[in-house]
Amino acid sequence: MKKFYIILFALLTNWVYSPAQTLPYLKEPTFKEGEKLTYKLKYGSISAATGVLSVNKSKLQFSQPTYHLNAYGQTSSFFSVFYTVKNKYDSYISASTYLPYLYVEDIKEGSYTRKEYATFDSKNKTVKGKKGTFNSPVTQTFDLLSAYYFARNLDFSSLKSGESFKLTYFLNDEIAQLGVQYIGVENIKTNLGTVECIKLSPEIKPGRIFKKDSKLYLWVTNDGNRIPVRAHVEILIGSVTLELEKAEGLKYELGKKVSYSK
Repeated sequence: MKKFYIILFALLTNWVYSPAQTLPYLKEPTFKEGEKLTYKLKYGSISAATGVLSVNKSKLQFSQPTYHLNAYGQTSSFFSVFYTVKNKYDSYISASTYLPYLYVEDIKEGSYTRKEYATFDSKNKTVKGKKGTFNSPVTQTFDLLSAYYFARNLDFSSLKSGESFKLTYFLNDEIAQLGVQYIGVENIKTNLGTVECIKLSPEIKPGRIFKKDSKLYLWVTNDGNRIPVRAHVEILIGSVTLELEKAEGLKYELGKKVSYSK
């Protein structure tokens, strides 16, 4: 079930940067305080889980103005009959660089519970968790939640079809990298209407969940908001789809193009 929620967040992030280089990002964020996105995760045609992501004013003080990012996910009533999941994630990020200061997660999966935290020191390229301090090869190291919001603010201006980039993240006491390929631009029908989207393909590894030839596709609005509206992946038995159900407090009108739109 842990991997089930990793899929949720992965659904929810040759131009490959070497580990020493810095990923270019937009100076003005694509989101604002008060944004709230509600998603539904489906296994085939069955509603399996819901997830809510929000941007809030931080009550904690750091060296720079800070956003408080929150994500909450739980299984649907149908799936909860077999296994109940209620997970909460919080990330505190710089309002200018989008780099994380603090990450906290509260995991409740059946009878299993876990509370974890991680503090990030981008200057010294370290992440400190419950099990010690971890060294990163780059200054831009994220938790999964901050990685999602940073990816929305990447500068795609020089990105061409077939090229890719890598995000470095800390998860389960390990620093790893996620490769994401840019496919192109296409129109997608969503619950909120038809919108033009940037199509991406985050890399996945075949194994206990994915087929050998599985491809994960993510569609992000090609407007000022850059919000994921749909994701889809084939798994060993069936498929999993993530769909945006509701978008509140957006910085721009949905579908409105700006200077950084492709």
